[in-house]
Amino acid sequence: MSEQKVTWLTQDAYDRLAEELTEREEVTRAKITRTIELAREEGDLKENGGYHAAKEDQGRNEARIRELKHLLEHARVGRPEDTVEGAVSHGSTVTIEFPGGDREAMLVASREEKEHTDLEICSPDSPLGRALLGKHAGAEVSYDLPNGRTMKVKIVEVHD
Repeated sequence: MSEQKVTWLTQDAYDRLAEELTEREEVTRAKITRTIELAREEGDLKENGGYHAAKEDQGRNEARIRELKHLLEHARVGRPEDTVEGAVSHGSTVTIEFPGGDREAMLVASREEKEHTDLEICSPDSPLGRALLGKHAGAEVSYDLPNGRTMKVKIVEVHD
């Protein structure tokens, strides 16, 4: 049996996702159900755009509920135990320098953290994220681009 992937989250992100799950299960689900019931009362369902739109909303809501449940079930709050001080890890803010001298600061985290920062998010599971993990300021790392080329960047700063 394969090991389940852990998603590392801050407490704020975990709480926000748990709140979204509750809202979708208790409020949104009931609203959509009521909309479907009202649309059914109008009669012919084949030609009822409101009914079909509500059913699509229901499908999207239920899919997001499943996604949130799975995410929260497998999430861990905090940082991995094997985090080395000064090294890039989940939750680190890292500044990298691209060839040509352009620099960009980014947060190494899951996309669920986006709501809590103005920084770009670099998923630890992305090619760049995997190349950065465990490295310190001053290191040069290479990662594969979608077009098959390789990009080399330099880690300028790492902040926990």
